[in-house]
Amino acid sequence: MMLLVNGVLLGAGLFSWVERRLIGRFHNRIGPNRWGPFGSLQPLADLVKLLFKEDLTPRGADRIVFAIVPVAMLAPVVLTMAVVPFAKDTALANLNVGVLYILAVTSITSIAIFMAGWSSDNRYAMWGASRGVAILISYEVPVVMSLLGVVLVAGSMSLDDVVSAQTVPFLLVQPLAFFVFFAGTSAELNRTPFDLAEAESEIIAGYHIEYSGVKFALIQAAEFGAVLTSSAVMVSLFLSGWSGPASNYLGWAWFLMKIGVLAFIFSWVRATFPRLRIDQLLAFAWKFLLPLSIINLFATALEVYFLRDGSGALDTTDLWIMAGVNFGVAVGCLLIFGTLIKEKVRPAGPVTGSTLSPVEAD
Repeated sequence: MMLLVNGVLLGAGLFSWVERRLIGRFHNRIGPNRWGPFGSLQPLADLVKLLFKEDLTPRGADRIVFAIVPVAMLAPVVLTMAVVPFAKDTALANLNVGVLYILAVTSITSIAIFMAGWSSDNRYAMWGASRGVAILISYEVPVVMSLLGVVLVAGSMSLDDVVSAQTVPFLLVQPLAFFVFFAGTSAELNRTPFDLAEAESEIIAGYHIEYSGVKFALIQAAEFGAVLTSSAVMVSLFLSGWSGPASNYLGWAWFLMKIGVLAFIFSWVRATFPRLRIDQLLAFAWKFLLPLSIINLFATALEVYFLRDGSGALDTTDLWIMAGVNFGVAVGCLLIFGTLIKEKVRPAGPVTGSTLSPVEAD
């Protein structure tokens, strides 16, 4: 378990450096380049700096709850990795309800965010926590619905069984579920364009505005580590896990490479898209992702009912048939729903209450 905790912390530090370098390139900047080759020691320098920072607690804060929050933020990241198989038979705990366990453990994050906002005795922290909880509750529903399709196809909630069932990657078999899960996970991770819980330009730093020193370092490690953990879960659910050429010997290498690809996509999205408004964010969950996840679930249930043979298993041919059908369903749904929810641009008009006519105002 200690090896797992250390691995998560080291991975979070490495990813923080890689992402800062990537975003610097995306923004036509250099990024961190002072400490070590290509700035590779910047996470270590940041850690040393935070260790020597004064650990302050607001005067009106609930000290016990305030101190628990960093651990409560980091715990779901470590506990989730405990059931993720890096290679064949390598999971720390091979649970037969692994998918359900992941959903239960990751829900702790919403409680931790609310604890941070409530215990800080700061209005900006409370506003950020309220936003974060609203986002997590809204996006948890389509995320769960998208995973039901994966469980139906695999016939099991064990991550090992899900990986073994992917003779065809579920990214192809369940493209709509992957899209919903990726978008919902990005929102739950507070990643741009869903980072309203800690929007610097609006509420400074959101729910963790009062944290400093070691506590702030743990929260940052939890946020960066959560990206890698979510990528690992998506690799197991949609990208065949450790499967690949010579997977008996190089399974862990394939797994880490796939995690790197997904982490790069998370960074790419963060550097590319602008932040959404809170009404746009919630509407995207309830009016777009939730209907898509329901359609995907019904389509998958019908396909499994008609394609599954007497033994209850889906062979490779069945999976390719489902991939073709679901690809058409995904394209059609994205086009239709994208047209329906497109925000209408209102034509320009005179300012309300103005004494000038439209011509004079021009």
